[in-house]
Amino acid sequence: MNSKEQKPLTVLQVKAKMESWCAFQDRSHFETRLKIKSFYLKETEIEFIIAELISSNFLNEERFACSYARGKFRIKKWGKHKILSGLREHRVSDFCIKEAMKEIDGDEYIKLLTSILVTKNSSLKEKNFLLKKIKLTRFALSRGFEQDLIQDCLKEIVN
Repeated sequence: MNSKEQKPLTVLQVKAKMESWCAFQDRSHFETRLKIKSFYLKETEIEFIIAELISSNFLNEERFACSYARGKFRIKKWGKHKILSGLREHRVSDFCIKEAMKEIDGDEYIKLLTSILVTKNSSLKEKNFLLKKIKLTRFALSRGFEQDLIQDCLKEIVN
């Protein structure tokens, strides 16, 4: 038998693979389902594996949402809009999204936005004040921060 003629994996083999995959890092139900589908199992077998992963706590949507929000905020320095969009892409429930957003401290959020704007401001070579402000606003919006908070922080930076 050559390498192109591999035997299909059994449900228990796929379940074991998924357990180690989910143990490595928190996963959403959506991405886990996609991964299991790549093994060409029947829908009932997929549902069985998902149920087993949930019951053995390898898969927890609320835990995933909270760790996703914390990680994207602290490591990637994303704003709430971008985090919310990412969670929706993972098809996380509204309840879990609300719980995840509670992970982001308001004071820390403002400090991060201010820090990002100050750093970006120092790297811009633009002389025109209005153009600089527009570039800073676009930058912060692309990071997922709210328009009103950006304007407030820009007022603080300018003054």
